[in-house]
Amino acid sequence: MFPNSIRELDRIREECKSMVNKRATASAAAAVVPVPGADIGADVAIMMELLPAINRKFGLSPEQIDQMDAALKGQIMVIITSFGSKLVGKMITKQTIALLLKKVGARVAVKQVTKFIPFVGQAVSAGISFGAMKYLGNSHIDECYEVCRRIIAMKKEESANKEKVLN
Repeated sequence: MFPNSIRELDRIREECKSMVNKRATASAAAAVVPVPGADIGADVAIMMELLPAINRKFGLSPEQIDQMDAALKGQIMVIITSFGSKLVGKMITKQTIALLLKKVGARVAVKQVTKFIPFVGQAVSAGISFGAMKYLGNSHIDECYEVCRRIIAMKKEESANKEKVLN
């Protein structure tokens, strides 16, 4: 369901940030495992679940957008396109996740190397994993929030204009 007010939108953002923190913690836990590449697989699985969940919370999953009236759907698509977002309102694929992980590629590479340093390396790897997952998740939340905020503002403006015309 698409949020109807800024208050509702703020509540959804906080719920999503909580989800991101939980998934980032799971990513950090996977990073501690000293098996090369295991944490990357875990990160992909986490993101494949997390990003669509965030879209759904904001009412911006592809299925939810398809059910909207044509005018609202058009407005949402224009806003999403103006951001250049590859995630908001889109199907999330492994290829999409791979592109995201490339954004934090240097961190991922450092994480893989540090894993092999006993104790300290695993802690560093977990910290990098947590930070990267949190960054990617919160960036997606910010994009979804801004799309919804703009639509709410447009609806409010349209309503005010109709009110003026009627008076």
